[in-house]
Amino acid sequence: MGRGKVELKKIENPTNRQVTFSKRRMGLFKKANEVAILCDAQIGVIIFSGSGRMYEYSSPPWRIASVFDRYLKAPSTRFEEMDIQQKIVQEMTRMNDERNRLRMIMAQYMAEDLASFSVQDLSNLEQQIEFSLYKVRLRKQELLDQ
Repeated sequence: MGRGKVELKKIENPTNRQVTFSKRRMGLFKKANEVAILCDAQIGVIIFSGSGRMYEYSSPPWRIASVFDRYLKAPSTRFEEMDIQQKIVQEMTRMNDERNRLRMIMAQYMAEDLASFSVQDLSNLEQQIEFSLYKVRLRKQELLDQ
């Protein structure tokens, strides 16, 4: 007969938590050892307890540093992909913020009567329009040159 599912939540009693940690740590190390033996794999496991104490297992036992050196030297495209994805998300967020800011400015200019603008506001608006027109003409020329 199988065991029921155990609800995963922090064990509040410190003694019970330590006992569970020790048993599960040894179970994890046992599984790592089985994989190493059955599959002829080099395995390295590092665990930090809640109190900050470090426990380690490696197969072969004296080679944990070499296992992690191999890990660090391995071509790890997944880390590069994660960095690229984070950069893309940051850039998208920045661009969305900029788009929202520009939409608010456009809505302000469209909704208000130009008579309510000061001379300085009108000058700023004129500069923005001229710059936008310059960019449009530049892009148009790029497309025509292709």
